[in-house]
Amino acid sequence: MARSLDGLVLSPVADQAPGQVGTRTRFTYHERNGRIWAEYEGGDIVHGHLVGTRDADTLDFRYVQLKQDGTTSCGHCVSAVTDLPDGRVRLDETWEWESLRGSGTSVVEELPG
Repeated sequence: MARSLDGLVLSPVADQAPGQVGTRTRFTYHERNGRIWAEYEGGDIVHGHLVGTRDADTLDFRYVQLKQDGTTSCGHCVSAVTDLPDGRVRLDETWEWESLRGSGTSVVEELPG
């Protein structure tokens, strides 16, 4: 099992569509007893939260966010947690909007140092 996410700061490795998370978005993760949660902001996102569970190296969570244009959106995500060769953590994510149309994949990695 990959190491704990508690206290780690992660960021997407590539920008998504406009109005979504991107390389300027920062996620601060917390983890305790199989529960995970995070706050995120940056780029088009003013403030976001995610909350869910971790079972071994799989995260299953819901997210909600407020964007710069004043709109809100929410969705569901399942992520695979892996350790990178340099010791950082990587999340390979499969997500789907619940308040909008659309789904996709993304990669989020722990920021160096």
